[in-house]
Amino acid sequence: MLEYLRNASEKPVAKILIGILAFSFVGWGVAEWIFGTVAGNNTLITVGDTEISAQQFNAEKSRELARLDRDAQREIYTDAAKQGAFVQQVMTQLATQAMAENRADDLGFVVSEHRIAREIREFPEFQVNGEFSALAFDYVLSNSGYSEADFAAVLRNQVLRSMVLGAFGTPIAVPEFAVKAAYNARYAQRDIEYATVKYSDFKVGEPTDEQLAGFYAQNPQIVPEVRTVSYVMVPADMAKPDEYDAAYAIAVKVEDDVIAGETMSDAAKAHGAKYVALKSFDADNRPVDKVLTDAMMARIFDMDEGTESEFIETKDGFVMLRVDKVVPSHKAEFENVKKSLIADWKKSEQKKQAYVRANEVLVDLNKDGKLAGAKSVTVSRASGAPTDVLVAAFANAAGQKLIVPSSDAFYVLSVKKDIAPKVDDKKMADVRKEMQNNANSLVTDDYNSFLHREYPVKINEKLFNRLFAK
Repeated sequence: MLEYLRNASEKPVAKILIGILAFSFVGWGVAEWIFGTVAGNNTLITVGDTEISAQQFNAEKSRELARLDRDAQREIYTDAAKQGAFVQQVMTQLATQAMAENRADDLGFVVSEHRIAREIREFPEFQVNGEFSALAFDYVLSNSGYSEADFAAVLRNQVLRSMVLGAFGTPIAVPEFAVKAAYNARYAQRDIEYATVKYSDFKVGEPTDEQLAGFYAQNPQIVPEVRTVSYVMVPADMAKPDEYDAAYAIAVKVEDDVIAGETMSDAAKAHGAKYVALKSFDADNRPVDKVLTDAMMARIFDMDEGTESEFIETKDGFVMLRVDKVVPSHKAEFENVKKSLIADWKKSEQKKQAYVRANEVLVDLNKDGKLAGAKSVTVSRASGAPTDVLVAAFANAAGQKLIVPSSDAFYVLSVKKDIAPKVDDKKMADVRKEMQNNANSLVTDDYNSFLHREYPVKINEKLFNRLFAK
């Protein structure tokens, strides 16, 4: 390859710019030796028939970290949420690359040695005084940790992906009539009149118990399902094999005792594990406890009362869950919510009276064309009247008269006329660009869905959880 590069003379037809030429292998160093000692399947991601190893992931992660400044790297190291998002970003990037490469292979695309050589000669990193330098080529690859064959393989895959995905960088032409229609719909105005009938304008007395009971029958309050949960945790730094093995051995002993009939608290005490009994909670109001991740909550609310889970690997150790008690969701007793119903009943009665009045105003408007207490305004889609009025004004044709419900009032609306927008070249250009971007996104999303169907992505959950689960 190198000899070929020295002798090649043709100019490249395109540049493939990649940012993997110079980087320092930084990152979570511990992950690499963990990956190297994980027994069994070392494949982290499978894309179709392509396997991406833990080592490949770790190398890609290091390259991505190296592209960030120190502040961004520090945030990833110290913020669990950003660390998780970064991990997902790298995995998505690797999976997307593999899908494109699989597609290129299925389509029979080929990148010749001649093409690779021409592309390499164009890299500024390999040039001295505007000419390709074999010495610079050897030096950069040596510092980057690449062999000549490795770099050629990386570049070949870059070119293949560009063949598969390159067309999506070309803007999609949007018909001019569609741009004009979107512009008119967005910037048109309307002349309207509307009158406001507020609920609070109507006075109601105190409800009787019978009235409240009837109201509650139509508007019951449901108490969500509540669960009482306890758990045993065998803490360990799961990134350290010795601690992992020791914690696993304790977890097995605790699990054996529980299966034999011991309580979780006694089994935990006997083997030096941590036992925690949580107060009752529902799915939307979990206690503050780092063990209760979204995944754990889903598992808890899928278990039956009186059952324990197997030990679950988390980043901080092994956890066994137990659902001690389940109180199913149910309708609250009337007497327990009676006082809280009064305000809702009053608002409901006010709403009924306001609706009657709004209908009277609408009848008068249809009869003599006059709208009592009306405001006459010119509105856009975003301003000039309450939001519910704006939505109704543009959802109905000119000449329509109607009642518009809202959270605390009814509006009697008369849509007078449309006002076409003045042509603004800059705004028109912005609308055109937005529509082109949307069209491109739709096509890209559709093709991405096709790739996912053709080349399904599967994650090795056991390996992933050992390294990244919270």
